[in-house]
Amino acid sequence: MKRVRVIPVLLIKNNGLYKPHKFKNPKYIGDPINAVKIFNEKEVDEIIILDIDATAKKKEPNYKLIEEIASECFMPMAYGGGLSSLSQAKKLFKLGVEKVVLNYGAYTNPNLIKEIASQYGNQSVVCSIDVGKNWLRNNCIALLNGTKKLKENPIELAKKYVQYGAGELFITAIYKENTYSGYDIELMKSITESVSVPVIASGGASSVKDFVEVVSKGKASAVSAGSLFVFYGKEKGVLINFPSPEKLKSELFSKL
Repeated sequence: MKRVRVIPVLLIKNNGLYKPHKFKNPKYIGDPINAVKIFNEKEVDEIIILDIDATAKKKEPNYKLIEEIASECFMPMAYGGGLSSLSQAKKLFKLGVEKVVLNYGAYTNPNLIKEIASQYGNQSVVCSIDVGKNWLRNNCIALLNGTKKLKENPIELAKKYVQYGAGELFITAIYKENTYSGYDIELMKSITESVSVPVIASGGASSVKDFVEVVSKGKASAVSAGSLFVFYGKEKGVLINFPSPEKLKSELFSKL
């Protein structure tokens, strides 16, 4: 029986918790600290907190909010958003963050990956790659909340990040995000088979069955979800939820 990490992803903006659809039109859904407290009670493995505004607005991480979240977080916490220097990463680690998530910062300055990994270890650096579709409907790299699309191949970028010292990759299929249509298995498989580090799958989860598929077929090392853990029902009412340990054991771990 293989135990797979199941990771909620919380998106913050202006001190609030938001959820966009395919990276657009973010909807306010509540207070991030309250969400973290609920996930504590549900014995979540770890959590990823991403500020979806910081980089686009050229702001540093909101250290005060991060400190408040970290003080209430009883599980390993990764943070991303607005990170562009080693000194910023140092501040985050001192606040209780265990991993930093680099997206735009890694792309524009890959040496930042090496700098942080050299001082804090490869396991402390997660490189995030957002994958969109170009006008030919082929996969492409997307930066700044999907607004800037590039010609580079996601697989080659993944390899590059690992060479620079990334200890883990966080791969999000933008076109699947908040659609409940399942992960892009082929995308995940193409990346997991090309790198030697753990890959976290993101975008499209609708149930534990999707977790099973992306791990068994896509070879992901961990699974993440946002909408699945913050919305409930067809009307998408806000309800912080997470599968029980018993459900994960019977429907996920026992099938891998």
